[in-house]
Amino acid sequence: MTVDIETRPLPAARHARAAVAVLFFTNGALFANLLPRYPQIKEDLAIGNGAYGLAVAAFPAGAITAGLAAGVLVRRMGSARVAVLGTLLTGAGILAAGLAPSVALFATALFLAGAMDALTDVAQNAHGLRVQRLYGRSILNSFHAVWSIGAVTGGLMAAGAMALDLPLGVHLAVAAVVLVAAAGGALRFCLPGPDNEPEGTGPEETGPERRGTEGARGTSRVGFVLAALVLIATAGTLVEDAGNSWAALYLSDALHASAALAAWGFIALVGAQFIGRIIGDRLVDRFGQRAVARSGGLITAVGMGLALAVPTLPGTVLGFALAGFGVATLVPAAMHEADALPGLKPGSGLTIVSWLMRLGFLLSPPIVGQVADTAGLRTGLLVIPAAGVLVVLLAGVLQARPRRD
Repeated sequence: MTVDIETRPLPAARHARAAVAVLFFTNGALFANLLPRYPQIKEDLAIGNGAYGLAVAAFPAGAITAGLAAGVLVRRMGSARVAVLGTLLTGAGILAAGLAPSVALFATALFLAGAMDALTDVAQNAHGLRVQRLYGRSILNSFHAVWSIGAVTGGLMAAGAMALDLPLGVHLAVAAVVLVAAAGGALRFCLPGPDNEPEGTGPEETGPERRGTEGARGTSRVGFVLAALVLIATAGTLVEDAGNSWAALYLSDALHASAALAAWGFIALVGAQFIGRIIGDRLVDRFGQRAVARSGGLITAVGMGLALAVPTLPGTVLGFALAGFGVATLVPAAMHEADALPGLKPGSGLTIVSWLMRLGFLLSPPIVGQVADTAGLRTGLLVIPAAGVLVVLLAGVLQARPRRD
């Protein structure tokens, strides 16, 4: 019977899977339409790197602030409705950020957009887990791969809009209307009824054997392991944010690329991240989480390190691509390991990692901005190879043997 469920899911489950994929796609594409426009916004607002870094940090600050409220809203409204409503409000916030006439309003709009994006992120993952339970096998990674496709599409939309000299307001308004309409259309195919509590799902279905194995480490190590997992996940988000916030700016300012060409730093990073997520499960099954994470950290450190040491336009785009590929599996790896930690309530480790990893998005922009104002953006971006080195050092807390579940 299990085989029948896995090979021939019910039509409702297939429709819901497609609907959740649309939600992930629109979530990835919305913010990606704004990111390549950052250099233009920075120039229009006439702000330095430090002020710019603080302003764009408002987006992850909003996400951290609102993240813990997502569970309450999901329980009251349902995950699908929260995801679609969050998409609508995120689109409005991104449009407001693009049109903001001052730094304060720009940061405020990003804060609100980040808060709504966090609600969408939690809700769409919660609904994806509901669909996964119907399938009886893991499909959540495929949704995150679709998110990467959405991010690449959003970056390409922005690059095309800039190549056509579309005004910023027109570009963001069209993108928001199209993507919000797609998310709204997906709502009717989502699963009906209330959502189950997250604590009653993932850990019991995916890792009871691992939970017993991890208990051998001893409860005294749980705190250390959990802290290391948070740092690994944060390293992944930090590298991702560097591509989000600084890739286009670095390529346009330091390497004198046109606005359309500068967008390819971000596109290369998220595109390679997508490839890494597509093949990541197979690599983990064959080599284990630890080896894959260490290899990814090494690729990130060496690839972006060489790109910064010998700055050329093609080499830097390649460097961002290698960084994106290198960190592709870090967040899922940290979440998987945290989910199996002994001595914690089911879902607690996963919740802690998923919430605290947003510190990478929060801390990266102001740190890189301050270093850039003092020593140049090229120096500030050394945070990327440094994150890769950190992963190499901490990967020992991850599963060594290939996964067999």
